Amino acid sequence: MYQLLEVELSNSKSVITQSMRDAIGVESDPVINEIEKGAIVKFAQAIGDTNPIYNNEEIARNTKYGGLIAPPTFLRSMKVGAPKAEFKNPYTANVDGGSEWEYFEPIRPGDLISVTTYIADIHERNGRLGNMLITVRETKYTNQFDKIVALQRTTGIAYDPPSK
Repeated sequence: MYQLLEVELSNSKSVITQSMRDAIGVESDPVINEIEKGAIVKFAQAIGDTNPIYNNEEIARNTKYGGLIAPPTFLRSMKVGAPKAEFKNPYTANVDGGSEWEYFEPIRPGDLISVTTYIADIHERNGRLGNMLITVRETKYTNQFDKIVALQRTTGIAYDPPSK
């Protein structure tokens, strides 16, 4: 599940340190988020999603879900614990490399969602701007029945910008 991919770099020495290697797979303390019906409805309204499974209890009861569920992007509003293992980034510039999501279970009012995060992968790659350090964090969302409801993989790219 956790990996460290070291890539042969031309013209540069690896910036991956032992503390970076040690940080892989170290999970944060869980943060419990209680899901409230009103928060789901307000979130759906705020993002302009009029799907009744997110904001109309009467209609939602007659769907395969049997009641209101949270929109997938609702997970972005949840609190996440601070990482237990961090490392010093050797580069000064950082960009968002994107996120991937996997959804497994609907999130319902009354659910208690435990959120943890950890570094799943660190590797380097040469690019147009030189050496880049790529860090993949995985955030896990688990309900009160110990079922993983979703996984988020976020990629961060760090590099030194060219001198002016």
